[in-house]
Amino acid sequence: MKHRRPVRKPLLLALAATAVATITGFALVAALSGAATPASDSQGATSPTSDAPTLDPGQSPSAAVNPSPSAAASTGPCGRVASAKPVVQVTTVNVGVSVKGYGGEGDTEPLPMAIAATPSGGSWLAWLGTNGKIYLGKLGCDDKLIGTPTSFTGIDLQDVQADATGGVLLLTRRGDCKTGPLCGGTSSPCNTMHMIRFDNNGKQVWERQVTNLTGSRGGYDDGARFVWWYQHHGRLASDGKNYAAYFGVAITVQNGSCVDIHEGDRMQVVGPSGSLLSGHDSFEVGCSHAWTSRIVWDPRTSHFVTVCATDNDCRIARPNPYRTIAKGTCDGTLFGGDLVLAESKGYWTAWSQGGQARLEHFTTGASDTTVKTSASTRHPHLVSYGGGRMLLAWSSGSSLAAQVYDSGTGKTVGVRFTIGVKDHDYLALKAYADGSVAYPAGSGSTTIKIARVLPLA
Repeated sequence: MKHRRPVRKPLLLALAATAVATITGFALVAALSGAATPASDSQGATSPTSDAPTLDPGQSPSAAVNPSPSAAASTGPCGRVASAKPVVQVTTVNVGVSVKGYGGEGDTEPLPMAIAATPSGGSWLAWLGTNGKIYLGKLGCDDKLIGTPTSFTGIDLQDVQADATGGVLLLTRRGDCKTGPLCGGTSSPCNTMHMIRFDNNGKQVWERQVTNLTGSRGGYDDGARFVWWYQHHGRLASDGKNYAAYFGVAITVQNGSCVDIHEGDRMQVVGPSGSLLSGHDSFEVGCSHAWTSRIVWDPRTSHFVTVCATDNDCRIARPNPYRTIAKGTCDGTLFGGDLVLAESKGYWTAWSQGGQARLEHFTTGASDTTVKTSASTRHPHLVSYGGGRMLLAWSSGSSLAAQVYDSGTGKTVGVRFTIGVKDHDYLALKAYADGSVAYPAGSGSTTIKIARVLPLA
């Protein structure tokens, strides 16, 4: 697939018929398939289809795992109060500059904002301005702005993560295509993806390009890895020392006297001094074609774990090499949600097909447990929510609906509740060490809403 202008729906699914030829050119590893076992949540049940472990079909809210009835207590350095059921607080932050709007929320459109938890319980809030800059501000325990935000040159914000001495931004900047020539189609900008290391004052410490354009290699040169119009959203993860970026990437391949541009994904790891590292589970190209690149660090196995949605056999998969987690179809609705650690072993990932959200538990490849949730959505979000729990959220009218799940069993915890901010298809909820969860949402031209789900007791 090459040289097509973007369509405003899950991008590469509609063009799945061309995927095989492109993927063959990269000699990608054949997928290992595996059947998953359906289960249910409290509002929707399916019948088991294999002898693998299942959850209780037809589970009702009263039968779900219930939160502890213990008295409310404060947790963490911010003293946030833990309760027997989820409590949501929404804070409006005036950032003082115009913030990029949601637009059509397409998979090639800029992301407006992102949030990261700090060890002290506060946050770093990043947002895309309307003036070609990406802004970074510190939030206190009350989710309000502290001091004056800093800014960086960038055309698209991807993610932000934090640690005790600062953090890392993942953003896109303008690059150079050079001369080509393309084998066909129309020209588009050839941009670059960068990690920006910042200190606790929000000032830049170093930057590192994680695509591979140079002064002598443009986007239209054989072997280039860059950001074109193709889906290129990315996420960050850290092992406590190094940072990993996983994102969609354009792939330039020589074809006689001209070049073709394909699409896949790329994972790169950068060390604490800004050096690009080899190993560390990194790869040049993983899934092709790929979208919704998700990554998590697993301290139990000392590995970065990645998951993509791909039109290579139309599935949710682990890349490099391909291993099928869940089989889907290329009908334009296949979407990968998020990826979290399971309570004892393995991982949970959320995904959607045909407007129905599912949860899959897996360890190395094929799902061993499927939860067919009651969430009618094309864009589910999933995040860890304190010890032994995870939170599934999705758009519901002008707000988000949310349901807590046990991250060991996949059973529901309590009942569905509402997070009173507007959803964005590609923004992420972030987990905090005190058991809370935060989500940044568009509010007004110069304001951002921070929705925080307080910890469960």
